Amino acid sequence: MTGATAAAVPADAAFLGVTHSLTGRFWRQRLTDDRAAQALAQRLRVPEVVGRVLAARGVPLAEAEGFLKPSLRASLPDPSHLRDMDRAVARIARAIQSGEAVAVFGDYDVDGATSSALLKRFFDAAGGALRIYIPDRRTEGYGPNGPALRRLAADGISLVITVDCGIMAFDALDAAAAAGLDVVVVDHHQAEPRLPAAAAVVNPNRLDERTPHRNLAAVGLTFLLLVALNRHLRADGWYGAARPEPDLLDLLDLVALGTVCDVVPLTGLNRVLVAQGLKVMARRGNLGLRTLADVAGVSERPGAFHLGYILGPRVNAGGRIGRSDLGARLLTTADADEARTLAEELDRLNRERQAIETQVLEQAVSAAEAATAADAPLVFVAGDDWHTGVVGIVASRLRERFHRPAFVLGLEDGEARGSGRSVPGVDLGAAVTAAKQAGLLINGGGHAMAGGVTVTAGKLDALAAFLAARLAPQLASAPPANSIGIDATVSVTGANRRLYDLVDAAGPYGAGHPEPRFVVPGADVVKADIVGEDHVRVILAGGDGGRLKGIAFRAAGGALGQALRQSHGARLHIAGHLRADDWGGRRQAQLVIEDAAFAHGPSASLDYPSRTV
Repeated sequence: MTGATAAAVPADAAFLGVTHSLTGRFWRQRLTDDRAAQALAQRLRVPEVVGRVLAARGVPLAEAEGFLKPSLRASLPDPSHLRDMDRAVARIARAIQSGEAVAVFGDYDVDGATSSALLKRFFDAAGGALRIYIPDRRTEGYGPNGPALRRLAADGISLVITVDCGIMAFDALDAAAAAGLDVVVVDHHQAEPRLPAAAAVVNPNRLDERTPHRNLAAVGLTFLLLVALNRHLRADGWYGAARPEPDLLDLLDLVALGTVCDVVPLTGLNRVLVAQGLKVMARRGNLGLRTLADVAGVSERPGAFHLGYILGPRVNAGGRIGRSDLGARLLTTADADEARTLAEELDRLNRERQAIETQVLEQAVSAAEAATAADAPLVFVAGDDWHTGVVGIVASRLRERFHRPAFVLGLEDGEARGSGRSVPGVDLGAAVTAAKQAGLLINGGGHAMAGGVTVTAGKLDALAAFLAARLAPQLASAPPANSIGIDATVSVTGANRRLYDLVDAAGPYGAGHPEPRFVVPGADVVKADIVGEDHVRVILAGGDGGRLKGIAFRAAGGALGQALRQSHGARLHIAGHLRADDWGGRRQAQLVIEDAAFAHGPSASLDYPSRTV
């Protein structure tokens, strides 16, 4: 690995001078002072490109060695530091030991499915009786509801544990109490000063909570609950030769899946949970996950990408457009035939979801382009009969397209249900909570990067205005949403498997800990073709004589895809992520292309004051 001598770069300088790329984005250098990178590289005895990646993500020099070797033993907090944790544990332990019928009431997304499955697998191993209840997205909506809780009570359930929901379910939990149900709330969404009536409310985002672990997904919080519960049962002498103690580490694959898919920051404890969970998942011990991976064609060692973009969407598909409990059932089944049936059904539903998403996205883009001013702080669109199972995904697409927070809602019978997705530095969940307190919502909640709402059709305009006013000041001080961070330039030959393995050791990557993005400067596209429906596959050549495979997903119809296919000999600066390419047993790397810009001047980019690999 070689490179020019690095120097400090102004924070607002455009990387390689790219202020408006082919996708309309500003290229921003993530690291503006190389001294921290050099110190980290020297301390860890790694190439400086790894030091750059770590320094750009704020890894302190004193914590660097532990960062590259994340340990659950060193990072796991005592769960009892969370408010109401011990009360929750005592009530659940009593239910297990006395043989009570317990239900887990989970959200219909991946975080809810994995949290529910986590509890079910623990109860089965510990000798408890647990039933999973996931509400139907279209007929019941988000979170606990009175009719469902009353039915559970009529079925003999005496304790309900809500996971990934419940913190705002005041009326429903009042109905549960009236029906004689005890409820333990395990949720991570924004809370109001008032808490719902419950035997215990465990939530790192309670306003009276002092935990540093506010960014936990619900599944991570549920894992902490099980750590405390297992400890309590062990101290009570519950385990023995006839009932061995459950191995909680075997459940970390579920924790990793839910954490990645809920797009919480992969920093601190979250990153450790995912890193260890990926190791567990690689052993393929969970029958449902193993079968789903086989159906989806995942044969390589799983990474955060596989969880977020391949396995997660399939687990989610049941809750989006099919039966909401399919994902949780798959993750808990011990029957191979059932696992295969469920995995194939989820795979089919995911393809159907993609078709519905494409249709709604086309309509939502048209509506947004017609109604959204250039300086608006928010994209807010609603449409008749837009399937509520895809509005969250469509909101993500609009956020990417318009570079600002986006809400998409489906209208039906005088009500609108929808989801919003935010950009870094803009707290969407807090804005939704404020809208609910202002009386604009029937229901709603969320966290910093995402939120969900139910609103009467007559209040849509008022809600849009409220959210825009609430988000505008935050958006003004947030990092530019139309920029992408670049870590370093890399030659065609340098973009190899060794580099991939080096930077992969600093993962897993995700929200809050972004995957390294490199630029291949002045590359020639020597071959390009369309694969699948709209992906562009290329072979890049550089001045060093090497060749590099690359692929740009969903790019064929846009400016990026057109430039890759019709560069006509013009050189391109090409930005993307390195990924493993083990096809045919060969350990190689390929570039997943995100963006490009036309290069001006031969190899001028190699003199840019940034490390070139």
